Amino acid sequence: MPDLLLPLPGPQDDTVSACFVLVDLVGSTAMAQALPLPSYMALMQDFVQLMVLSFEARGGQVLQHQGDAVLAWWPAQHAAQACTAAQDAHGRAARLHVAAQLGQQLRLRAGVSVGPVLMGMVGGQLSAYGLPVNYAKRLCDAARPGDTLICDEVRRRLPEHLTWPCAPLALQGFGSDCMAHHLLSETADDARMKVD
Repeated sequence: MPDLLLPLPGPQDDTVSACFVLVDLVGSTAMAQALPLPSYMALMQDFVQLMVLSFEARGGQVLQHQGDAVLAWWPAQHAAQACTAAQDAHGRAARLHVAAQLGQQLRLRAGVSVGPVLMGMVGGQLSAYGLPVNYAKRLCDAARPGDTLICDEVRRRLPEHLTWPCAPLALQGFGSDCMAHHLLSETADDARMKVD
């Protein structure tokens, strides 16, 4: 039996600095209970396809989707595009035509993090390993419906984006005083244009 196992890869040091966006559909279990299964499947298919296309249109690459959650990544220097994609996702989901036809209002939570990861192929699919992936998930879980939470490092990289700080968050595996920020829908430049 051991002869049938593939050898483990050797040590890797090709770390990549990446920005991750995780979006998660709020209330999908209730939708699954309320809708006929074919309708629920059609809704999930359209939702995931919309998220994939909208992230790719902003320069991102989807790493995985499971059920009602979609994870995408950008090189860290494109964190602004990642944040814009996360914010766009809320409006795009709310306007999904098939959801309206089924009498459903879609709302998302989103989490955005940045940091070093290792990336490689697993089972024929590109995967990322490192704390930023987990952190994006924890931030998404902590966000309110309709909200995007970003980590401190993303905030430092994007001074032009309007944010307001959260109270310290207790994020599983990261401690009880994690700092995060609500990402607002307009940039500081947009706000200045409205005042000027």
